[in-house]
Amino acid sequence: MDLTPERKATIDALDVAALLTKWRFTPAGNPWFAGETGDYITKRLAALRDADPAAFTAASKAVGWQR
Repeated sequence: MDLTPERKATIDALDVAALLTKWRFTPAGNPWFAGETGDYITKRLAALRDADPAAFTAASKAVGWQR
């Protein structure tokens, strides 16, 4: 999926927990995780992790792996 300014703004507005929730629980094949948009989400998560590893880890633990 192409990364439009609107999609970028939507992704940028999400906190770590919200991004991780979408990353882990959105069904496979969702177009948000393909192409330029998917690449941007991956880079955004990496940047948030690198900026504050402790907060990222805490959010990851809070989100978990099961719904």
